[in-house]
Amino acid sequence: MSHKKILFGLFLFGAVLLPAQNFPDRVWHEASEEESRHWHNEKAQAFYRYLVDSTKITGLMIVHKGNVVFEFGDVAEISYIASCRKSVLSMLYGEYVEDGTIRLDETIADLGLDDVGGLLPIERTATVRDIISARSGVYHKEGYPGGMQEYAPARGSVQPGSYWLYSNWDFNVAGFIFEQKTGKNIYDEVEVKLANPLGMQDWDRSLQHKEGDTTISRYLAYPMWFSTRDMARLGLLMLNKGKWKDQQVISAAWVDEMLKQRTTHEELNRNVPVFLDSGVNYGYGYMWWLWEAVSDPRFAGAYSAKGAMGQNITVYPAIETVLAFKTKAAYRRANSSDVRIRVALKAAEIFDLN
Repeated sequence: MSHKKILFGLFLFGAVLLPAQNFPDRVWHEASEEESRHWHNEKAQAFYRYLVDSTKITGLMIVHKGNVVFEFGDVAEISYIASCRKSVLSMLYGEYVEDGTIRLDETIADLGLDDVGGLLPIERTATVRDIISARSGVYHKEGYPGGMQEYAPARGSVQPGSYWLYSNWDFNVAGFIFEQKTGKNIYDEVEVKLANPLGMQDWDRSLQHKEGDTTISRYLAYPMWFSTRDMARLGLLMLNKGKWKDQQVISAAWVDEMLKQRTTHEELNRNVPVFLDSGVNYGYGYMWWLWEAVSDPRFAGAYSAKGAMGQNITVYPAIETVLAFKTKAAYRRANSSDVRIRVALKAAEIFDLN
């Protein structure tokens, strides 16, 4: 993207609360001056300077009511989305939970699952619901790292469902269960159920592949590669309760289930104290992070898909806005957790509540 186009985007800010919700076709629509009146131009310019000077983000979009009000970097570039994959999988689960193909009360034992070295009897009582809530109580080693197992209690010491821990073992097993029960490949389902209905511009099925060390755990991870602007489409779908134009892609009831609090921010901070000094509080749903106890009214009901190095989809229902940003890991580019949080906060602050 040219410098000229970025600067042009800075002057598109502000939005009256219009009743209509726009959806992109093959390309995104840029907000008109009328549609962007509540987005503060000086704050937008300061945000742009912050992105350049203080982050390593490679692509970012802010979308209000379906129109682009801010764009930064290369939003078409496809790269690894890290743990945002988990939120995407949660979106796929809904149809199959609702038709009974996946039963959330089935246990690991019911499903006949085991792992390298064996699972403990208490671990085998964990349900699918526990797994997609990060509450399984199974602390077997991950074959694809990326969780917070350094905070894990001893194996067998926790009753499944009673304790939250962000563990890639849970999330990798959630992917296996999805494929076992549906008989379908996760990436094929992303293409059929999300990429095609949403008209994604950059989705490339050939890039998607599983990874992991099966000598440690049988359950592979399902990394995903998306562009920033296609991640923004996922956020817009969530903002609109699973509806895209005239099609209900995900049921509104399942969107509500995904975003229902399964873990409070108090428990999350107690079990994994990495966010204690961040100034924000996260709860947890079905593989989505929930913004809780935030004084800024723009964050009422907000939620995020979050990935390492700087991958993010944040939805702000109170201001009908979606933020998506990516950080391609080339040259070891990465953003600290604090920077990623600041980006989500600063993006919302551009919207003028007055």
